[in-house]
Amino acid sequence: MANNILFVFEGEKTERQITKNLTQFFLNENTIITCAYCSTIYQVYKEISADEDLDTFSLLKNRKQNEVILEPYSIDDFAEIYMFFDYDGHDPIADDAKLKELLTFFNEETDKGKLFISYPMIESLKHIEDYNSFKDLKVGCKVNIYYKRLVSQTCLKGIYNLTTYTHEIWKKLIDAHLKKMNYVVNHAYALPEDLISQLEIFEKQLEKYIEVDSTVGVLNSFPVFLHNYYGNEKLKGLIK
Repeated sequence: MANNILFVFEGEKTERQITKNLTQFFLNENTIITCAYCSTIYQVYKEISADEDLDTFSLLKNRKQNEVILEPYSIDDFAEIYMFFDYDGHDPIADDAKLKELLTFFNEETDKGKLFISYPMIESLKHIEDYNSFKDLKVGCKVNIYYKRLVSQTCLKGIYNLTTYTHEIWKKLIDAHLKKMNYVVNHAYALPEDLISQLEIFEKQLEKYIEVDSTVGVLNSFPVFLHNYYGNEKLKGLIK
């Protein structure tokens, strides 16, 4: 099996921008093939779980929007599949109970794929108004708060443009989001001591935010993915 890894996205523009910039500084030992699914994770789950012989790669390859980019490849060309989707709790088809099922089902990158969730959306990566107060940053998640506009109006100017991130900006953002992840799960705003699963994060989002006041603690999936990919101690070394 090749050393390639496949990234699966809900949307095209923002996710591709992040990946293109991120891979200048991280993951460059692999060939990253990006693939925009342009649908919700619920639809992916519905189709795969309904057919036990259907694999994630084949489902994606048969989508019209993926025909060109995936045409040269077979499932054996990819060692791992990672899926990046938004929590998007205001979407009419959003379902917290179903999301628990999804995080259990898509929990192995070498099989059906491993799912990572951004709270509330992918733009959370740059939703830092002040690094000192990021620990407590939360937003409404059950109604449309026009989150993209909110982020563009309130984020720090130096991180507004995703395409211009330097290695130092990435290290600072990764540091902040990993501390926020640890705060959400363990109530300690410090770099985590162990890996934290996506299911643990979601259950704590439910317990501390969603079921309390219909908010989520702002948290992006890409730093969390890097923590999972490299491991706790190696990533800490990479962002020093």
